[in-house]
Amino acid sequence: MFLFLKILLAHILGDFVFQPERWVKDKEKNKVKSIKLYFHIGIHTILLLGVLQFNLQEYWLGFLLIIISHCIIDVLKLYLQNNKTKRTWFFIDQITHISILLLASSFYVDFKFSMENIITEEHLLLLIFILLIVSVSSVIIKIIITQWNPESKKENDDSLAKAGRYIGILERLFVFIFVITNHWEAIGFLLAAKSVFRFGDLTSSKDRKLTEYILIGTLLSFGFAILLGVLYLYFLNLR
Repeated sequence: MFLFLKILLAHILGDFVFQPERWVKDKEKNKVKSIKLYFHIGIHTILLLGVLQFNLQEYWLGFLLIIISHCIIDVLKLYLQNNKTKRTWFFIDQITHISILLLASSFYVDFKFSMENIITEEHLLLLIFILLIVSVSSVIIKIIITQWNPESKKENDDSLAKAGRYIGILERLFVFIFVITNHWEAIGFLLAAKSVFRFGDLTSSKDRKLTEYILIGTLLSFGFAILLGVLYLYFLNLR
């Protein structure tokens, strides 16, 4: 595991710390003709040699696998991605890189994975409650508040697409985490922060229905998250 952590550190430094944004743009523009692509691979090579303490006599196979695959994966991403799929290809790229790191580490370290350790009763319980927070709560809240549905959309509305949905999911996840970690005071700070950001919109709109609509949605969202957090702790303590 220590070997994997070392080469993972090299990967993080090479892909995020020592890769300026201008290099990324140059690679996307010029692809295999970009000199920055080869600078990027060179930095990964140096970092990997460093964490392996230049011991290529022992690690040459893993070293070659990581460097060659990194170059191939990056080139494929440059040619396959477009503006609409860039986010998707970013995650595919990182997952593939990390999978290669695990494979290379397995040449030298015996990784023993057991499904009994990965999927436990606690993990299943946590997964169920996360799904309840992310998906089920969203549907229930939407069903409850759509009976009002004030006409608040404006022609020059500059809000982000589906921003409200993602804000709701994130706030419920945060509240759930605060409850199960016994940091109830943080919920008050989160609610206050949201109120401050929403205050300008509500006062400028001068729409009482919109204010009440947002308030109901917020209270339902926080209420569901708190209830699910309490229920999760209750079922966890039953074991």
